[in-house]
Amino acid sequence: LILVLEIYHPDCFPIDEFIMHHYLPIMYGIIFFVGLVGNIMAIVIYLVKLRPWKSSSIIMVNLAVADLLYALSLPFLVQFYSTMDWTLGEFMCRFMRFCFHFNLYGSILFLTCLSVFRYVVVVHPLRAAQVQRKHCGVSACLAVWAISLVEIGPMLSMITTEKKDNTTSCLDFASNDPETIWWYGWLLTVLGYLLPLVVVSWCYCHIANTLGKSLSANRPSRMRTHKLTVMILVVFIACFLPYHILRVIRVACQRSIMFSCLERRAINAAYMLSRPLAGLNTFFNLALYTLSGDKFQQAFNSLVSRKKNSSSSKTAVIQLPSSITRTDLLKT
Repeated sequence: LILVLEIYHPDCFPIDEFIMHHYLPIMYGIIFFVGLVGNIMAIVIYLVKLRPWKSSSIIMVNLAVADLLYALSLPFLVQFYSTMDWTLGEFMCRFMRFCFHFNLYGSILFLTCLSVFRYVVVVHPLRAAQVQRKHCGVSACLAVWAISLVEIGPMLSMITTEKKDNTTSCLDFASNDPETIWWYGWLLTVLGYLLPLVVVSWCYCHIANTLGKSLSANRPSRMRTHKLTVMILVVFIACFLPYHILRVIRVACQRSIMFSCLERRAINAAYMLSRPLAGLNTFFNLALYTLSGDKFQQAFNSLVSRKKNSSSSKTAVIQLPSSITRTDLLKT
């Protein structure tokens, strides 16, 4: 009874509902637009301009596909948070939440694979030819999709919808039954995030140490490898770390009765702020393509200049007859 009275206390400002209704639709809309355009362009460039593929190219394409699938799910969430009413049924609710976490932990594993492959190339150069073969990239990607599916599969039975005041809410993972998701949330945090973070950090330390001792550390390829590893580590810390910390706190808050109404809403608000931040990894992934060593930037510039040349040549063809006519008229 005390908890119910606190929740409806007039001094308990619903900051989390304000963020849900205004912040989430804007952020998800931005991520959708950039993710849709950027990843479609990346996939086209890899398919058209960067064949044949190496193992890193295969991982990058799969990473772009994962980000694209996540971006395609966002319009449904934008509509939900704008209207605060879920009209697509429980199955679609579970599927949308599944897409977010599938992309999240799939991206974590793909980035971990990139770090491991770069580690082998830099620290053990004699084995570089082996990890750059296509079958290594294909095997790594198949393993990532399979592990991600095993990790996120149980979530389909934990996500539910909630009806209240003639409206239906599609609850996010941390807002479901806390007793059910508590152990599973910790399992995802430890195995799905912390373990890959340790691997990425370990790879970064060894890569940085090797490049520091190398006489060719200032070569463009070596500098690009260093920047790529740093970028992956930044994504792990800036995008993924706040989400996992605040998700654990959010579920712990749900399980305890020791928090006041204002504290609950503040924790939920902070957790909501971290959710689009985790989705912003798609922005960093687009930057990773230019550092992957597959001449992505040159291919992008070539594709853009080709379109410009094509449009200018069409304009010249259209204008040529009229200029000839004017010249002939002047001669006569």
